[in-house]
Amino acid sequence: MNAQAVRLLGRQMLFGWLNFALALPSIYLLLGMPLVMRQHGWSGTEIGLFQLAGLPAVFKFLLALPVERWRFAGAHYKSWALLLCLGLAATLLLVGRQELLDRHALFFALTLLAGVLAAWTDIPVNALAIKLLPESERVRAGAIRSAALFLAAVVGAGLMLLVHAHWGWQAPFILMSAALLLGALLLALLGESSMPRPLSAARNSRESGWRGYFQQPGAMLWTCLLLSCFPFIGASWLYLKPLLLDQGMPATQVAWIAGFGGGVIGALSSVASGRLQRWLGVARAVPLFSAFALLALATLTALVWGGVGTSGLVVGAALVAAAMGAISSLVFGLMMFFTRQQRQAADYGLQTSLFVVSRLAVPVAAGLLLDHLGYGGMLLGLTLAMLGVCALALFAGPPLARITERQRGAPERCAANTTCP
Repeated sequence: MNAQAVRLLGRQMLFGWLNFALALPSIYLLLGMPLVMRQHGWSGTEIGLFQLAGLPAVFKFLLALPVERWRFAGAHYKSWALLLCLGLAATLLLVGRQELLDRHALFFALTLLAGVLAAWTDIPVNALAIKLLPESERVRAGAIRSAALFLAAVVGAGLMLLVHAHWGWQAPFILMSAALLLGALLLALLGESSMPRPLSAARNSRESGWRGYFQQPGAMLWTCLLLSCFPFIGASWLYLKPLLLDQGMPATQVAWIAGFGGGVIGALSSVASGRLQRWLGVARAVPLFSAFALLALATLTALVWGGVGTSGLVVGAALVAAAMGAISSLVFGLMMFFTRQQRQAADYGLQTSLFVVSRLAVPVAAGLLLDHLGYGGMLLGLTLAMLGVCALALFAGPPLARITERQRGAPERCAANTTCP
């Protein structure tokens, strides 16, 4: 590997680690801690209301505004990322000072603060990744980010609970703070500069506001796909644990299959899908990955309708986890192509807000289907919705491919052209 390749790989690993470290606290507090809360007598309503601490992720489009407007001289995004990383690490250490399971209001307030800081830090970190990584590396960056989030789910909702059980309340918060501080230290050594952009990109960057985002070529089509390609497969995964429990599977076995096993499969699928997408190209990857998600949903639906039992459902769970990894890798990679120069944070924040809103809304509708039609009816509804997404993906693939290929080629041509601004 030459020096350029080593430098790019180092940046990819750094941003992957930062995404892992930023996701870990929210996953531990919102998905892991409810088990401990229940053991300490929290009611179902209290645990449910505690989940509202995850709402800041919906408002990333607002959190991105001060990142764009209040600029540090020189390393703008890096300075924001460092400042917020240190704030989040300090908040986690504050939460870990003493056990807060009997102080519900204080625990919720600090968890909400941690949620705001985690969502806020994610914006300059990924805006910096978009700014520093060349367009040819964006597919790989999406795959690494997706894998990092799946691994954070494994660690946050699994291994951190074991750490808590063996070493007490403080240990998980110390480890999570250390992970953030390590990322911040490595980030401080990173210079903030970017590849030169063509004149059209420079003009596009001056179109401020969210209206400018939607005026980008293909942005409306991409937004429709962004809102629809993940939530249906994601909703099936959300209800998979209750499904396995209702089929008579022990809770510990459900945790291993849908927690540890699903997270590992999703991470591996993310990495493999990134490589496959680079080989297939966007025009073919978009419809093929959507079709894979449709296949996973249809298979799980057929298994439930057929009453195959828990062993067959394990196969369905593995397919759903792999499809989630593939779709996540695709989405996170393509999001990076629809950010304007000097507006990376705002455009990334807007896209992630839209992604989170759709991811939260679809499970509500799926829950209504579950209550009225059972698991088979719910999964059939999700499968039919995914069939519509596949039709959209088939239509969207070629236009999105032209946009991403044009963006990849433009900087290279610009760098070779001495008259390019």
